[in-house]
Amino acid sequence: MCAARGLTGTEGVLIPAANKRHLMLRAEVIAAVRAGRFHVYAIDAVDQAMEVLTGVAAGERDVTGRFPSGTVNCRVEQRLEALARQARSFRMGAADASRA
Repeated sequence: MCAARGLTGTEGVLIPAANKRHLMLRAEVIAAVRAGRFHVYAIDAVDQAMEVLTGVAAGERDVTGRFPSGTVNCRVEQRLEALARQARSFRMGAADASRA
């Protein structure tokens, strides 16, 4: 499919690392990989996939339990915290409205 649309060198596929030894590719795919026009990423964890897909480090928690600033996991955690604050605020507003 990628070859039919014209490879730009950014195309690739993620596969579980455990499947790497059983991987069977057509000769044209192998040639594209060797030429750097297609990539096969064997990953062990979702964090690795996030890094490949976004180009941003996933990030691991430090000793304080926080993710490094700017990492995917930090951004996700910040967004979830913001949504939780918004939900609490909404529930508080709904409780106030029901008393009125």
